[in-house]
Amino acid sequence: MVYKDALDFLYSQLPAFTRIGAAAYKANLDNIQALCKAFDHPEKDLKVVHVAGTNGKGSSSHYLASILQEAGYKTGLFTSPHLKDFRERFRVNGKMMPKRFVGAFVRNSKPIIESIQPSFFEMTVVLAFLWFKQQKVDIAVIETGLGGRLDSTNVVEPELSLITNIDLDHTDLLGDTIEKIATEKAGIIKSGIPVVVSEYSDKSADVFKTKAFENHSRIHFASDEIKWLKSELVNTISGLTLVCEGAWKNKRIEFSSPLTGGYQLHNLKGVWLTVEMLKKIGWKISDDALRSGIQNVISNTNLQGRWQQLREKPDVFCDTGHNTAGIKEVLKQIQAHPHEQLRFVFGMVKDKSIDAVLEIMPKDAIYYFCKANLFRAMDAQELKEKAKKFGLEGNSFESVKLAYKSAIKESNTSDLIVVGGSTFVVAEVI
Repeated sequence: MVYKDALDFLYSQLPAFTRIGAAAYKANLDNIQALCKAFDHPEKDLKVVHVAGTNGKGSSSHYLASILQEAGYKTGLFTSPHLKDFRERFRVNGKMMPKRFVGAFVRNSKPIIESIQPSFFEMTVVLAFLWFKQQKVDIAVIETGLGGRLDSTNVVEPELSLITNIDLDHTDLLGDTIEKIATEKAGIIKSGIPVVVSEYSDKSADVFKTKAFENHSRIHFASDEIKWLKSELVNTISGLTLVCEGAWKNKRIEFSSPLTGGYQLHNLKGVWLTVEMLKKIGWKISDDALRSGIQNVISNTNLQGRWQQLREKPDVFCDTGHNTAGIKEVLKQIQAHPHEQLRFVFGMVKDKSIDAVLEIMPKDAIYYFCKANLFRAMDAQELKEKAKKFGLEGNSFESVKLAYKSAIKESNTSDLIVVGGSTFVVAEVI
């Protein structure tokens, strides 16, 4: 089966959260357990770092994969969703899964798929396990899709678990309080396996501590153990760079990250402490590998969409932040970037906390409301009307492409254009 036909089959036959939303969410692990059994449990042959969280889990996963790769390990990386190419979800040392592997998998697995009727995401998880097993990776960084406790990736027995920032997102599925959402994320904590939590929060800390205690797992809060001594944005030949120096116990290390969002300071603490904990259980990762992995994260893993600059004069940045916590960090970046007029190419999906996001959006911006090419995307005119109630002004456009072109056309060289509100809006511009 050729790649395009295989992809069409996966998208058409299997319910996909990115396409239809909550209807694709399975509140149990039955299907993924059946899939793993049908394929002779490929997950049992993998060494894994398991990563969950509301925001920062994608960047943290890419950082960790890049560091492990720099340390000389053959490293798998599974993330979601993808921006442009389905195969972005599956990487080994930065290289995407070949099209032929996807085609062969679908061709050979149709009877199993038709029997179990898994979701799109469940199928991608077992596909990742099979690919990493075939490639004989030394270690795989596996990012959860949604939540943790009932996420399809939660059949792995990891070397270590990492939980990044917790905030309100997918409240219809995970709960409407920080404590409830933290409970779902804490579901990745396994018996006797250490866990690193990137940020200490009064609302979620007790949830994580209790779960770790029940599982006899050592828990470390990176924000308590690691301190930044300095952090600044520096203009380099390759572009803007986040330079920071941190201290952990008696160790001081300076990092340079091409991911310049202020929220990376939180992510980097969790990543650094995760590396130190991996070293404690036998993984050999030098400080040079830690530094170079962070510095080379984009070239090593092809990460995109995290306060990524797309062009200059006018400066255009995109960011996949799509909930209040993510948007707040984007707003900090905007505030730190000199500009005359702020212009926002903006779209959202219908099942997000839209009012909560609109409430914090800057009222002095000019908005270009648009709808991504996605069933779940909110109609641009409807979004415009909602935004108007919060004092946000702009025009609606039939497509992301038209919105973006209009923003460029109307801008002066000193203006700032930000593309965001939804991962799928960012994907179409990139």
